[in-house]
Amino acid sequence: MPKFFITTAIDYPNGAPHIGHAYEKVLADVIARYRRLRGDEVFFLTGVDQHGQKMQQTADQEGVNVATLAKRNTKKFINLWKTLGVEYDGWAETTDDRHKLCVQRILSTLHDQGQLYKKAYRGFYSVRQEQYLTEKDRNEKGEFGTEWGEVVELEEENWYFKLSEHAAWLKEAVTSGKFGILPEFRRTEVLNAIERAEDTDLCISRPKERLHWGIELPFDSNFVTYVWFDALINYISFAGYGDEGGDSLPDFAALWPANVQIIGKDILVPAHAIYWPCMLHAMGFSEDQMPTLLVHGWWNIKKKKEELGEGEEDQEKMSKSLNNVVDPAELAEHFSVDAVRYYVVRDIITGKDSTFDVQRLISLFNSELANDLGNLLNRSLNMTKRFIGGELRESSYTDDDCEAVRSSLQQSTAAYLAAMDLYDVPGALKAINGHVVHCNQFIERNPPFELRKDESQSDRVATILHHLCESCAHLGVLLSPALPAASAKILGQLRAVELIPAKIDDLAWGLLPVGHEIGKQKPVFPRIVNPDSAP
Repeated sequence: MPKFFITTAIDYPNGAPHIGHAYEKVLADVIARYRRLRGDEVFFLTGVDQHGQKMQQTADQEGVNVATLAKRNTKKFINLWKTLGVEYDGWAETTDDRHKLCVQRILSTLHDQGQLYKKAYRGFYSVRQEQYLTEKDRNEKGEFGTEWGEVVELEEENWYFKLSEHAAWLKEAVTSGKFGILPEFRRTEVLNAIERAEDTDLCISRPKERLHWGIELPFDSNFVTYVWFDALINYISFAGYGDEGGDSLPDFAALWPANVQIIGKDILVPAHAIYWPCMLHAMGFSEDQMPTLLVHGWWNIKKKKEELGEGEEDQEKMSKSLNNVVDPAELAEHFSVDAVRYYVVRDIITGKDSTFDVQRLISLFNSELANDLGNLLNRSLNMTKRFIGGELRESSYTDDDCEAVRSSLQQSTAAYLAAMDLYDVPGALKAINGHVVHCNQFIERNPPFELRKDESQSDRVATILHHLCESCAHLGVLLSPALPAASAKILGQLRAVELIPAKIDDLAWGLLPVGHEIGKQKPVFPRIVNPDSAP
């Protein structure tokens, strides 16, 4: 069975999760569930990055122990993933002793190989990004932009990783595609960033007198590991790297490299496209062992008219620092988990930004799920119960419209598979909806409620209803990665629960054979009827 290893960026639990966190995890969950439909053996890893200066500062401000703060906030993320039906196979917490040991072993090896050195440095430091800045990080006005947050000048001694020694290799690997970056347009951005890193090494420590909340350097107890050097290693530490035969983690050799690492565009450079591959290269990983990055955009949010200054954009990045985040748990409670899951993966093109709009969430749910798919399911089951007793009958009848239904299903399934293979979830959901619309139009052209009045049309009615129920079964399976709970309800009402979990190879015409008896219809997608009360 082919393996498929998918990871997401681990979240920084210095506060509560927002819709951006939810999008990334739901996207990963959808891809993981789809790969299982494809027949792959999937391992989905996610988690939290609990160390760093910001966690320590927040704990000091609140007067709590920093470890207590990390555990408290981590629970918020775990609870949200349970609420949204995100099912992962591996959970990473960077305070885990197994991770600490892995990080320290890697540091020791790199130190012994001469990849790390110590020096004094004076320069500017971004408190928000927890990294030192160079003159290349200034904007065209010669200033450090707002993306860096508070910038202070520091002078201190630290340990450095010889990042510059790997820049030429990285440039070739990115140019050739051996280090995969999706979507393709992000590759140019990375190549430009590599040029800025060609003569720069990476500070990988912080003195304990300034930061105590981190993993201690095994060769110098006066320092802890820089949070990004620590956090990035989670992708391999919790995949079993260096586990030496332990049974609490996966078999690393069988799992690595990651087929896809899902990250936001704000942490593409320098962390994931510069630091991470250079770290792996220094550790001895070959080009064939490099992961592929899938880079998604930001969720923006519209500003209120009264907040707009002259000439300002009417939208801004959703950010905790701007106090404009949307709580996905509140949305799920108000509208349903199905509505939230569908919206976040249906309305943002992977790699591009999108603007959060609660009215769009309502519109998509009501039009594509409640009206289109829900109506198709309700009518198909109701008419099958009422007109042929709920049991699919044998019929030799066929016509061009019936042939067109089977052709539409075949084409929509092919389009769905092609889109999902490219991580284009919106495209896949549009393909599903295309067949739903075709089936609803099929009913309008061939109305069983009218045809049944003529006894000579009984075979035709039976064939129409069989085609509709069969289509609903296929749609229930194809929808399962995005909406697993709704899919289970659809297949349950069709009395086809044996299709949970199905495989793509099972999706041949005839999932519901002659003599199959369907169950009672109950609305799977109740229409959102009070949109004005949206949170």
